[in-house]
Amino acid sequence: MTDVLGELTQAGVSVWLDDISRERLRSGNLESLVKDFHVRGVTSNPTIFANALAKGDAYDEQIKDLALRGVTVEEAARMITTYDIRWGCDVLRPVYEESLVDGRVSIEVAPGLARDTDKTVAEAKQLWWLVDRPNLFIKIPATAEGIPAITATLAEGISVNVTLIFSLERYGEVIDAFMAGLEQAAANGHDISTIASVASFFVSRVDTEVDKRLTKIGTPEALALKSKAAIANARLAYELYEQKLGGDRWKALAAKGARVQRPLWASTSTKDPSLPDTLYVVDLVTADTVNTMPEATLHATADHGVLQGDTVHGTYEESRALFASLEALGVHYDDVVKVLEDEGVSKFEVSWNEMLATIKNELSLNS
Repeated sequence: MTDVLGELTQAGVSVWLDDISRERLRSGNLESLVKDFHVRGVTSNPTIFANALAKGDAYDEQIKDLALRGVTVEEAARMITTYDIRWGCDVLRPVYEESLVDGRVSIEVAPGLARDTDKTVAEAKQLWWLVDRPNLFIKIPATAEGIPAITATLAEGISVNVTLIFSLERYGEVIDAFMAGLEQAAANGHDISTIASVASFFVSRVDTEVDKRLTKIGTPEALALKSKAAIANARLAYELYEQKLGGDRWKALAAKGARVQRPLWASTSTKDPSLPDTLYVVDLVTADTVNTMPEATLHATADHGVLQGDTVHGTYEESRALFASLEALGVHYDDVVKVLEDEGVSKFEVSWNEMLATIKNELSLNS
């Protein structure tokens, strides 16, 4: 049987799992995915934690202890989530020590802070201290207020996963913020070879929003463009990544030992059931990237994914032409990505509040 995930890893795509839970950790499931399915990192978000807390009994003992101590709901949330992330970091530690670039586990700052630069930085520092593992990533949303927070957090020597990137313009700002953070970290005396970052470019949600607009237009020309924007957007992001790496600013940082901020393809499960369930994996294969997958997408890729070599290089002009065609039909890129960024922050905030409500209820039952 073909080892598709192994081939993907050999092609330069690091396979990460987009999920974590106490049950996954205590059952040994994460360890088995690392061992048998080439998983080399883990990402989390408020929705993942809300789902984990809403089912099973894995958190009961800790919640009982937290209730006895009389902690606040927010503090309980921090203790619960950082416990899982610390455990995940320990499971992935051998991968980290072997590679230094992978073996990373991500935890996100509370989404309610996404529009506040200073509070985001303060929370990032607190989470870094609480988890206390070198293979941790702090996730910071790529909002306008998040951009300076990315720089300030990296300047402290803290590794960052920049999340909720939808637009090429914002992605350019993220890369510049990353390089500014490393420059400041070097000036602050940090060894920048130990500081890592990925830029999480969201994929499937772009198709969801664009296809909704194309369906509303309803013409044959519009319908023929469905389910193509997300891949094109990600491919153009990679072109921008390459352009930035070719500049003198990056070359100066690389000379000091800096490691690249790899593009990470996030939201890679297909939302449209008519699409192949491996679409956002096999069509985004190129070196120095990460693809973080829900477990269902991971197993689908392992079972029936068909790799076709590098599916990013050589596509840039075609991708630009696609967006020109969308624009001509009235599907405006700037509006699409603004809607997606606002929705992304809002959805994670809703999930975070759901998680807090679950914890508050459990604390009250155990107090």
